[in-house]
Amino acid sequence: MDKDKVNEVDDKEYEDVCYICRRPESKAGRMLRIPQNICICVDCMQRTFDTMGGAGMSPQEFMFDPSFSMPPNLPLNEEEEGEGKKKKSGLPNIRFMNLGDFTGFGDIPQSQRVKKNKSKKKEKPVFDIKNIPAPHKIKEQLDQYVVGQEQAKKVMSVAVYNHYKRITRKEEQKVELEKSNMLMLGPTGCGKTYLVKTLARLLDVPLAITDATSLTEAGYIGDDIESVVSKLLAAADNDVKRAEHGIIFVDEIDKIAKKKNTNQRDVSGESVQQGMLKLLEGAEVEVPVGASSKNAMVPMVTINTKDILFICGGAFPDMENVIKERLNKASSMGFLADLKDKYDNDKNLLQKVTVEDVRNFGMIPEFIGRLPVLFALEALDEDMMVRILKEPKNAIIAQYQELLAMDAVKLTFTDEALHEIARKAMDKKVGARALRAVIEEYMLDIMYETPKDDNIGEVVITKEYLDHTGGPIIKMRDFSSNLLTDTKAAAGDDV
Repeated sequence: MDKDKVNEVDDKEYEDVCYICRRPESKAGRMLRIPQNICICVDCMQRTFDTMGGAGMSPQEFMFDPSFSMPPNLPLNEEEEGEGKKKKSGLPNIRFMNLGDFTGFGDIPQSQRVKKNKSKKKEKPVFDIKNIPAPHKIKEQLDQYVVGQEQAKKVMSVAVYNHYKRITRKEEQKVELEKSNMLMLGPTGCGKTYLVKTLARLLDVPLAITDATSLTEAGYIGDDIESVVSKLLAAADNDVKRAEHGIIFVDEIDKIAKKKNTNQRDVSGESVQQGMLKLLEGAEVEVPVGASSKNAMVPMVTINTKDILFICGGAFPDMENVIKERLNKASSMGFLADLKDKYDNDKNLLQKVTVEDVRNFGMIPEFIGRLPVLFALEALDEDMMVRILKEPKNAIIAQYQELLAMDAVKLTFTDEALHEIARKAMDKKVGARALRAVIEEYMLDIMYETPKDDNIGEVVITKEYLDHTGGPIIKMRDFSSNLLTDTKAAAGDDV
């Protein structure tokens, strides 16, 4: 292949990288080339000029100066200094050093480039922001992925529908509409994060999921408040306009509650809530592009958070005690008094949460006032666990069936086995996350032994296998008649 054609192909697949800040050309912009095949972005070159006290030229003027030729200040031949020849001139008072002459810079790459990221073909979104469907249609889409949580899905569908209707009809509004940020409570593993992820994927809007535990007051070690917006900008591929219509989910929001009985400065509690007030309400903040922290080497952009929907969620441990204290406050003595343990076995006690309970937990009133939509998710019971195993589009059972189908083996579970898995997961008290841990424990031997024997055609998981009182049903493949014959593994035997 011709050398020029090879270079042309390389230029399409690779891009230059700045020698100083290490940013590629797609993020840093146009590059300046200096001797030794070194590329420097305009920002770093400008900072170099500023450090030298200024040379009277900007990098753009330096790039397009007709009197400048590369490389500058090199010795000229005698023939070039004859009559009619003009001496080459470089940038006044600046001499480029040959970095290759230094021992520490002997390994400068001749081709300082990285491979370009191939543009992914985006699938057509289910929804269009300019034509947001009605809340019941949003809920129908959520029902395909999230089991139960009917009230939570209804609240989120209405809130998102009103939010994007407010954005798309902003110019036609006679009355200015305020956005409805949300605060969701729920025990661990009930689907808070999964619900927000599914909603953002269906709407095809940028989503940033951040953790409130790393946020601290400005000036202390940790993430600044603006870091939650910089993550949204990165999720929107540094498109400011698209990021301003995105969703930010702040998880573990209960970790920034006011600390009780402390004499130290609360840099990760109440002060973080105070710092987030303007962010939730709507303000213009400067965030770094392509980084999570501000420094002189990273460019900054301004983002208006007025049209960004904030969803805050947390498990709020010990919130049940706050709710019990409020409910038992009415009467604690006499014949008509409520029993102290009346609400001890109520798994959905969080459904009775009020703004007063959230304030008593440690959230300041100004913060709660900027999250007007308050709702709680249901705790998962055994029947909901079984539904989670079977019903969603990406159900856990379907995932393991797909894994064994790659080995031409059919996997089935009996109803008793599914309920047994749900009971074992309930005992772990970590919500739906325990389902995969339980299944993985019992599927390990099956996934290890099945590929050894090509005669295995189907594996049936039984309750006896889960109770260690029996084994799974193995159906062998009869190649002559193309039928499956039943065998049953004994308890303790290898599959």
